[in-house]
Amino acid sequence: MHISKNFSGKKILVTGHTGFKGTWLSIWLKQLGAIVHGVSFNIPSNPSHFDVTNLSTEIEDHRLDIRNAGSITKLVKKIQPDFVFHLAAQALVRPSYESPLETISTNAIGTANLLDALRVLEKPVVAVMITSDKAYDNLEWVWGYRETDRLGGKDPYSASKGMAELVIRTYVESFFNHENSNVRVGIARAGNVIGGGDWAVDRIVPDCMQAWSLSQTVDIRSPHATRPWQHVLEPLSGYLSLGSALAKNNKFHGEAYNFGPSSNQNYPVSELIDEMAKYWKQVRWNNVSKSEEHVHEAGLLKLNCDKALFDLNWQPTLQFEETVRMTIEWYKAYYQKSADNSMSKLTITQIEEYTKFAKSRGVLWAR
Repeated sequence: MHISKNFSGKKILVTGHTGFKGTWLSIWLKQLGAIVHGVSFNIPSNPSHFDVTNLSTEIEDHRLDIRNAGSITKLVKKIQPDFVFHLAAQALVRPSYESPLETISTNAIGTANLLDALRVLEKPVVAVMITSDKAYDNLEWVWGYRETDRLGGKDPYSASKGMAELVIRTYVESFFNHENSNVRVGIARAGNVIGGGDWAVDRIVPDCMQAWSLSQTVDIRSPHATRPWQHVLEPLSGYLSLGSALAKNNKFHGEAYNFGPSSNQNYPVSELIDEMAKYWKQVRWNNVSKSEEHVHEAGLLKLNCDKALFDLNWQPTLQFEETVRMTIEWYKAYYQKSADNSMSKLTITQIEEYTKFAKSRGVLWAR
């Protein structure tokens, strides 16, 4: 069944809607016919996908700090959502070393505040809680992590996501596990998404796009680090699939799912740059891996997504080359700044293109 049938006409709260993933998800939900409410503390970058698509004019735009329990509870009671997608977070590893308490309070306490707000709702609600692949205790082995593997983290960001998972599990077991509970919860883990509209600091694609658009050289900290690169729409289709499944079947309640690319789509940073260079002239970069002191960043991280395939019939759609092409096409349109370049229209066009790819390849949610 096409996912539009599950979200059309529904009131949906997206936390972190001004962020990279949150903007893409909000636009997609709007296209599916949903009544979208977004809540964020601020706009995390300048420029931002949120601003360049004028999303504030298309959805209900709320601003508050998710660490304020009273404010988020008041908003949830007012909206009375049918679905919640929780993406609000301090989402970067390196800044977590500079502000560990802010990272932990936002990612762990903010999650608890949202769940506590849902606890007092007197209507059914489905909550898809997005954490991260960084929540795993990463031993940098060659096997993909499964949902039952140990959580942990060597940096404050990863630890905060592990904490958030413990908070979610506690609320599921303590408050949402009885037969009269109105709340169904699922956990989604993904990471290393790329795509148009990301301008976060210390991310490889935004760093390259900003530097190359000015004909500058970009410094690359870890060119040999391997990541499961995926387009932002891949995990978002997983979040939507999980939300749809939870709404229809209680057996998925409390379960966690990985959403990542195929195992053969793990590539080092250097190969990602080589692929981007096919679509962008004057690519220049420096390997600074040995010239500076760096905080710890994982060199290898893979996910096993068999559970999502088995339970949700979810699978990744795009090949690595398609992922990179769509990403660079979006940024080229933005930086060319021609009069007919509507970034909102291009974002919608890419969602439609992705959906067509999925349908042609037999992916269940697109049928």
